[in-house]
Amino acid sequence: MAFNYKSLNITKISVIGAGQIGPDIALHFAKSLSPNGVSVIVVDISPEALEKAKAKTHKKIQKGVEAGAFKPDQAEKMKNALVFSSDYENVRGSQIVVEAATEDENIKDKIFRQVESLTDDTCIYLSNSSHMQPEVIFRNIKNKSRCLVAHYFFPAEINPVVELVPGKETDDTLLNLLLGFYEAIGKVPIKVKSSYGYAIDPIFEGICQTAIMCFEKGWGSEKEIDAAAMKALGQGIGPFTALNLTGGNPITAHGLDEMGKLLMPWFKTPNILHEKNQKKELWNIAQRGEKVELSPEKETKLVKEFQGAFFALASFILDIGIAGINDLNMACEMSLVIRPPFSFMNKIGINKAYDLVKDFCSAHPSFPFPKVLDKAKADGGWKLKDIVAAKNDGVLVITIRRPKVLNALNLEVLGQIKNEMENVKNDSSVKAIVITGFGTKAFVSGADLNMLASLKTPEEGYNNSHTFQSVLNYVESYAKPVVCAMNGFAFGGGNELAMSCTARICKKGLPVLVCQPEVNLGFIPGAGGTQRLPRIVGVEKAAEILRTARNVSAKEAAEIGLVFKEADGDLVNEAVKLAKQIATGEIKIKAIPKEAIAVNGNPKPLEIGHLSKKIDEIIVKAIYDGSHLSLHEGLELESRMFGECLLTEDMKIGMENFKTNGPRAKANFIHQ
Repeated sequence: MAFNYKSLNITKISVIGAGQIGPDIALHFAKSLSPNGVSVIVVDISPEALEKAKAKTHKKIQKGVEAGAFKPDQAEKMKNALVFSSDYENVRGSQIVVEAATEDENIKDKIFRQVESLTDDTCIYLSNSSHMQPEVIFRNIKNKSRCLVAHYFFPAEINPVVELVPGKETDDTLLNLLLGFYEAIGKVPIKVKSSYGYAIDPIFEGICQTAIMCFEKGWGSEKEIDAAAMKALGQGIGPFTALNLTGGNPITAHGLDEMGKLLMPWFKTPNILHEKNQKKELWNIAQRGEKVELSPEKETKLVKEFQGAFFALASFILDIGIAGINDLNMACEMSLVIRPPFSFMNKIGINKAYDLVKDFCSAHPSFPFPKVLDKAKADGGWKLKDIVAAKNDGVLVITIRRPKVLNALNLEVLGQIKNEMENVKNDSSVKAIVITGFGTKAFVSGADLNMLASLKTPEEGYNNSHTFQSVLNYVESYAKPVVCAMNGFAFGGGNELAMSCTARICKKGLPVLVCQPEVNLGFIPGAGGTQRLPRIVGVEKAAEILRTARNVSAKEAAEIGLVFKEADGDLVNEAVKLAKQIATGEIKIKAIPKEAIAVNGNPKPLEIGHLSKKIDEIIVKAIYDGSHLSLHEGLELESRMFGECLLTEDMKIGMENFKTNGPRAKANFIHQ
């Protein structure tokens, strides 16, 4: 068996280093690739380190079983896939080798020269360095085209972000292949140009430096400064806690001094960090459940300092041009569990953010004011996108990329999709459009529930529904074919977007492809679901799916005509091929009827269990009355019915239940 991704055929991956992060990298590979029979070898010269690594990974696997994340047979496959060895001979036959050893260029060089003697010229070499440039790490490797840095973040088996850093001689084709490969195994990779510390660590270590400098100035205790940083930046844990958890004092102490030489002089290891490192002491942090109180004056001072530093650091990375704004914004949030810096600046107002950075740089003369902020201020804020658009063989492929919320839709994302389509409307080189989602789990997980929860009146509900519908109507009536490539499940608004496309294809074998879960939450679909689904699969089948909120598999979706086909191979390539065939007329797709459709009799009795009878009345009216109307009139009816849900107690109950208890908990509807 093997894991196949485009030209990659993987049967064995080796991870060198059984210390802090190597076993976690190996665990993620085992979780992702063991179903395909891939072996994951962990190599280290220390038998003691290997024993600890084995115990650590097995313990994490067992915890996953207990938490319900892994089924017992899956856990057994993961354990069997992992091999812990002190014999480098086990590296032979690997298609990928990931080095995760000590942050020492001579050790890394020695490892890769040894690996080079054991592998063929097609083996891909990745270093999980946290700072060093690939040109330094791979300086003695003969074929540097297959070498690059793959920087993971703590904890590597869970944290989704991976920075891929090519060297000067890295093959661009390989880089693009690895960006897709990491996405295919559940990671969120970003491309970063070669630079010491890459894109994220200068921000993280700069925040740590800021915290330590505040401590040295006597602005607060470690506990107080941690608490202030969490409040200022939305961090999951404070900088001192992060340094303790990751064992980050030595790496940060070395990294800050090197960044001071190679990036800008502001970076400098504070004396107290050197002392902590030499004495191997941890920081004095709050214990679990301990509350830390700050005086208003202290909190205001620290919050201003942290926000000024954070905004300045993120802008500095943009200034040196090593990462794109959308990648950096997304990766900061996900890797550091922090507010996305550029979205955050937009939220508080670009003028306020500008002034915070201006004050910070004035107080720290060795930190040059980032030039990109001048343009951002002139533009009225940062221009951000949650989609990626690229041409593929005459077809524009639009990828919705919001991995943290499984590509959930909001009005901004829909607006971005419409803008990209508008931009190529008159471009004769673009024959069709493909819309897909980032990752392997979800095409679109639904509409952003924070947006829906903000609706208070029927008028607001009507307007929200109408605005969603207007974009999907634009997609439906677009002059060129639009194919939806459903890379994972499509819930709620995701399925409604898919149904507005000319045709849909999906990944083969998905046990759950489509669901309209709205009635579980106490409202009805508002982006065309009650009107387009009946016109595609028939009124009775659509009513049963919509009223019960049940899941539809890929197989059933193909059988009832909801999708054109299930795709075995590369989904996007299949979608591009189909889009071109529709554009040339080689394949004809039946359009959704715009007129009223036939309905036989009254709605059939249907068991809806705990679901709201009041919401069921509303959705039945939308479905059946809408079927007697034109599509345009039916959509207008749906918007009114969606607004009517806001008058019910059950919508309040459903939304509150979701917010408090999560999507699987049944709401206690009162049918009012």
